[in-house]
Amino acid sequence: MELKVQNMKGEEVGKLKLPAEVFEAKPLRTFLHEVVTVFQTNQRSWTAHTKTRSEVSGGGKKPWKQKHTGRARAGSNRSPLWRKGGITFGPRYVGSRRMEQPRRKSRLALAQALSARASSGDLRVVDKLALDGAKTKQVAEFLKALGAAKTSLVVIEQFDQNLAQASRNVQGLKVMLASNLNAYEVLACDKLIVTQGALEKIRSRWN
Repeated sequence: MELKVQNMKGEEVGKLKLPAEVFEAKPLRTFLHEVVTVFQTNQRSWTAHTKTRSEVSGGGKKPWKQKHTGRARAGSNRSPLWRKGGITFGPRYVGSRRMEQPRRKSRLALAQALSARASSGDLRVVDKLALDGAKTKQVAEFLKALGAAKTSLVVIEQFDQNLAQASRNVQGLKVMLASNLNAYEVLACDKLIVTQGALEKIRSRWN
């Protein structure tokens, strides 16, 4: 697959042949769903934890006698029916729930996601990103020139302080290093913008 290379003004500056092993994989919906589910599960903190009636402090004394009070029977003021009592069927932290998956599987899912973006025309390749300082206006003009609307993901080869600061105020824009790119991030955006340097780093994963 061949794709045009653009500059920051949206002008075509060349052509680039995309590597077949990365951008010509057949997307499988069930496979991608499985990989994305594992990724989202691992993003959760799993720290919510509630106490049952046996773990709440207090409740050792019977609130009132069993009979002849006119009130309902009560054996503990830490019953789930009482204020400050235990929680019934609440979330329980039982340790790490991290799910593991083979690196080869993650790499294949990334190739399928990138192939889907390339075939749908939502992939843009730019020669380089060079900003004159941390200017949000430059980033906004750059996205407009490339026809990037709504949510966009910019993938770069190395950290750029100016780009990181300038992109903070652009709604729907996310900047990511090529080494951290995964299938979920590729599928979550509407437009994928990749620099040539970042493309080489992504390609190197298959070596």
